[in-house]
Amino acid sequence: MRKIMALLLALLMPVLLLEGCGGTAGQKETGTVPTVAKVQKQKITDLVGREVEISVPVQKVVAIGPGALRLVTYDDGTPMVVGIEEIEKKPSPGRSYMMAYPDLKKLPSIGQGGPDTAPNEESLVTVKPEVIFVCSLVDKEKANQLQAKTGIPVVVLSYGPLATFNEDAYRSLNLIGMIIGKEKRAQDVVNYLKQCQKDLGERTQDVPAGDKAKVYVGAVSMKAKLGIESTQAKYPPFKFIGAKNVVDETGKSGTVMIDKEKIVSWDPDILFLDEGGYPVVTDDFMKNPAFYQSLSAVKKGQVYSQIPYNNYSTNIDTAFADSYYAGKIIFPQQFQDIDPIKKSDEIYQFLLGKPLYAEMVRDFGGFNKLELGR
Repeated sequence: MRKIMALLLALLMPVLLLEGCGGTAGQKETGTVPTVAKVQKQKITDLVGREVEISVPVQKVVAIGPGALRLVTYDDGTPMVVGIEEIEKKPSPGRSYMMAYPDLKKLPSIGQGGPDTAPNEESLVTVKPEVIFVCSLVDKEKANQLQAKTGIPVVVLSYGPLATFNEDAYRSLNLIGMIIGKEKRAQDVVNYLKQCQKDLGERTQDVPAGDKAKVYVGAVSMKAKLGIESTQAKYPPFKFIGAKNVVDETGKSGTVMIDKEKIVSWDPDILFLDEGGYPVVTDDFMKNPAFYQSLSAVKKGQVYSQIPYNNYSTNIDTAFADSYYAGKIIFPQQFQDIDPIKKSDEIYQFLLGKPLYAEMVRDFGGFNKLELGR
């Protein structure tokens, strides 16, 4: 009987083991289905008011036009990018998101890119994205045409007027997050940026206007390196901290060119120079030292740097880093607890997952007091 029972048990054991493994595997498979298959069609409204139907969340994306890829990286969407513009593959000092994610340059090219070029439909289709994010490159009509030609949903993003990080930028970040399944990350990014903006403003809100130093930023580079005459009205790093930007009295917004005679008449107490155009200023100083030496800021040694933040649209991270450094110089008491270098790396770390200040120093020089003529 013992032999018969042993024989029966031996015959039944494989069946029992197979049923047990099958049950376990079945439970695991069932448990993973919801996380993989939560794809549903959804209608979204992009930043030019177009209604676009997309199956979300998507797994493969491309981003074209100035600033589009940056916003995707802020939302932790880098692993989903399947191709980048040729312009993103070129050396790009100061383009923080490419510093943080250099492997993006290994991806296939999806066209030339740039603010004045048309999207390359053939290249876009080749990498088979599920959505095309586009910024500053197309209007409503052109977005519709691109979508019709490629058969791929096109979602238009925006940084807002003058790229000053208003609600359009925040809406764009949230829209990307919803489409790629990163809603929480997107909202965390928006909350962080809004908190930085709030912190900068609140630090100086009680400083009387009459007690504020007159400030000017020169050598602001756009598509080319420019000298001290190139500046910005409503310059974001000054605007965030409530600084008295002498250029704002022109009533203009954005990049403007100012005659040197006007700079002399304004005679700012503190002068900031964008390090992108600083070499142009130093060359000009050698040719015309009298102009610079007539400025109070130069005579008193109140000349400081700003890291360039305009590179294929606005590097929001660097703009906020510049804001904290400017605050430290213009309002030392209100920013006495701030270490600009540590704060910069905190911003880069949060938005891009990597401290990048040292790389900015390598490319531009970082935050420094500048001595013209030396």
